[in-house]
This record gives sequence, C-alpha cells and structure tokens, in this order.
Amino acid sequence: MTDPIQMPNPIEPVKPAAATPQAMPTTAVEGKDFKSILLDSLEEVNRLQTEADQGVQRLLTGETDNVAEVLAAVNKAGVAFDLLMEIRNKLTDAYREIKEMRL
Repeated sequence: MTDPIQMPNPIEPVKPAAATPQAMPTTAVEGKDFKSILLDSLEEVNRLQTEADQGVQRLLTGETDNVAEVLAAVNKAGVAFDLLMEIRNKLTDAYREIKEMRL
C-alpha cells in the first residue's frame, strides 16, 4: 500500500504588498513648481549638449583619444534632447486639446 502524500505547509494565496511611502516612486520634486522643473531640465539638456560638443572638439583636435567617452556623451545628450522633444510634443498636444474643449 502507498501512503497518501502529506503536505507539511499548505499553499496560501499571495497577499498584495502594502503600499508604503518608500516603495512608491515619486516624480514630483518637493518645493518646485512646473516652470522651474522645466527650466532646470532645459538647462541640463543644454549642459549635456555643450559637454558633447566639447568632447567632439577635443577628439577632432587630438586632445583626447577616448572615443568611447565622447560617444557616450553624444548619446547621452541625444537621449536627453529626444526626451525633451517628447515632453514638448505632449505639452503641445495637451494645449491643443484644452483649446478645443467647449465650455
């Protein structure tokens, strides 16, 4: 005869994790309004593009031979600019939608 399989610990359903303030990502910056966040982002994109341009100039003049560093700076500036353009496009779309709303 065979003995029935006995499970020492029954399987319990998975409980959802409690939402704690530490676990939830925050995108808002404390104490800053939208305008200042947007201006800071513009300045950061400008800084990244300036650094990329300077890196390319150093590479072309022979001051540096680290192509990977320059390429990384150029890619970083490109991604930041693309993100900024997407934000601009979303804001423009939102403005158009609000403008077309009837009161």
